Amino acid sequence: MKRALISVSDKTGIVQFALGLKEAGFEIISTGGTKKTLAENGVAVIAIEEVTAFPEILDGRVKTLHPNVHAGLLARTNNDDHLAQLEEHHIQPIDLVCVNLYPFQETIAKPDVTPEEAIENIDIGGPTILRSAAKNHEFVTVVVDPADYDAILTQLNENGEVGMEKKRQLAAKVFRHTAAYDAVISEYMTQLAKESNPESLTLTYNLKQSLRYGENPHQHATFYQKPLGSQFSVAYGNQLHGKELSYNNINDADAALLIVRDFEEPAAVAVKHMNPCGVGVGETLAEAFNKAYEADSTSIFGGIIALNREVDHETAMMLREIFLEIIIAPQFSEEALEILTAKKNIRLLTVDFDGESKIERKTTSIQGGLLVQDLDTYELDQATITIPTKREPSDEEYAALKLGWKVVKHVKSNAIVVSGEQMTYGIGAGQMNRVGAANIALEQAGVKAKGAALASDAFFPMDDTVEAAAKAGITAIIQPGGSVRDEDSIKKADEYGIAMVFTGVRHFKH
Repeated sequence: MKRALISVSDKTGIVQFALGLKEAGFEIISTGGTKKTLAENGVAVIAIEEVTAFPEILDGRVKTLHPNVHAGLLARTNNDDHLAQLEEHHIQPIDLVCVNLYPFQETIAKPDVTPEEAIENIDIGGPTILRSAAKNHEFVTVVVDPADYDAILTQLNENGEVGMEKKRQLAAKVFRHTAAYDAVISEYMTQLAKESNPESLTLTYNLKQSLRYGENPHQHATFYQKPLGSQFSVAYGNQLHGKELSYNNINDADAALLIVRDFEEPAAVAVKHMNPCGVGVGETLAEAFNKAYEADSTSIFGGIIALNREVDHETAMMLREIFLEIIIAPQFSEEALEILTAKKNIRLLTVDFDGESKIERKTTSIQGGLLVQDLDTYELDQATITIPTKREPSDEEYAALKLGWKVVKHVKSNAIVVSGEQMTYGIGAGQMNRVGAANIALEQAGVKAKGAALASDAFFPMDDTVEAAAKAGITAIIQPGGSVRDEDSIKKADEYGIAMVFTGVRHFKH
């Protein structure tokens, strides 16, 4: 008679699976709580102690780590020498393994979990069994996912065995599963040990959805979700309406969320190709959105809008008048939903603005490697402000500088933002030289540049940007400073009566 070893934490469907195995001619070996569940449901079970001739000890920490188990799993049953050794030591082969693991991820997700509780939920025997069975998958069927139970029973019923192709697929899933399990443990233990740059980095993500295509239709793409990732994210958002998100939608939505997170007052952020095209704040959400729209009424077409307040009737009426790909908000009122869902294709997404916003590290893949860095969450209040010019900014100018500084760190470098107190007027992004970015921003701002503020993500290598700003009517500039030619820019600012603020903080974004 064939033997199956069953030991699961997730008992979904396990009784039906075990009964199906019994009908297919298997006898069942089991442990602890699984054995109890199966026995209570009329499934005859062999206790693991009967196989090992050794009791479970150390509060269940040791029960399956035994030669009678692992020899039964690792023996090549087409090898006469292996069979002879099994017979010599009175060990019977195990033909199928069904195991899933202690709920480590669920345990560390608890807000009050202690290190002791977390460590106790690190499974040792389970991964060892799974890896033994998966290594020997030519002779052992191994299953870790309840979703595979029916397919296995179907093959057993139709063919009397599980086919090699299916066995290999199941084994591959097991190695992915144990690798992901260990990756979550590794990340937790690394954080617990307060190590920031470990000698190796193992990351794991769970499949969220297969995408229609990537940046372009000829590129395949998939969306994965980080286990226990930030709830304030597209990955953990809830889509209420519209077509499924595309690769570019997800990137743009993520960029919009990172910007709107920096504002406490009602704010609206419009994003196109991962750059903000308009940002507005106001007393109400409708006022904020109107300012974001006016900032660049051309580029916002087909863009992404992120809002940091519930979308109400007034704001929804404004939003419905233009073509948008996605609207992201903490929530939508019933009236707003009724208005916006009348548009068939628009995607409406809610994100938990009140939930924990974990400051995750940013990863960027390159050919053959991975770059990892902290997210740029540096705020102006953290900077050491100096004013090298003769004139200091007025309160109004400083408010405009502050808004520009919040936005410019989210714009691809070289980056320039022209802004007022409550909205951006012009944004120059991704240029190969700084004065080029300034010219784009100033041209977009037009007459609104007169009396406005200008923010730069990095220092001015020459005074040409100040010259261009002055001729457009800019009266205040904020920049990191630190160029060997800072004095040239300071003199030029003084020449035109511009107030300049140095922050000492660069905001490159590549």
